[in-house]
Amino acid sequence: MLKTDNMLDGLNVDKITSGYVIDHIKAGYGMSIYKHLRLDELDCSIALIQNVKSSKYGRKDIIKIQGLIDIDMDMLGYIDPNITVITVKNHEVRGKQTLKLPVKLTDVVKCKNPRCITSNETSLSHEFRLTDRTKKVYRCVYCEQENK
Repeated sequence: MLKTDNMLDGLNVDKITSGYVIDHIKAGYGMSIYKHLRLDELDCSIALIQNVKSSKYGRKDIIKIQGLIDIDMDMLGYIDPNITVITVKNHEVRGKQTLKLPVKLTDVVKCKNPRCITSNETSLSHEFRLTDRTKKVYRCVYCEQENK
């Protein structure tokens, strides 16, 4: 039987010189964010740390990216609005952004309505507007299809 208590206490991940720390990810969502950001396609060091103890959330995931890249903040906010993105340059924190549910999503999710114009017109963006913040409900701007 494996002992898991305090196993993460000894985990040591180096600081990054320039890049991002995506923190306060809901436990278990780190791999989903890794895939959505296509981090496997990058030529830089990336650390995905899962199930880390957190005084605020109990458990959380963290992603560290060595290198400054384009990050889709709307997609991150849609997946988990409690995420914090920390920008590091030359070993110093240069910015800290707490995310929230975006009011508008463009090409983050696709409309599931087969009769929506986005199903036939491939040049159109898939656009959604937030209609209910508490239930995290978005509606397609073209056909009003609900997407939770």
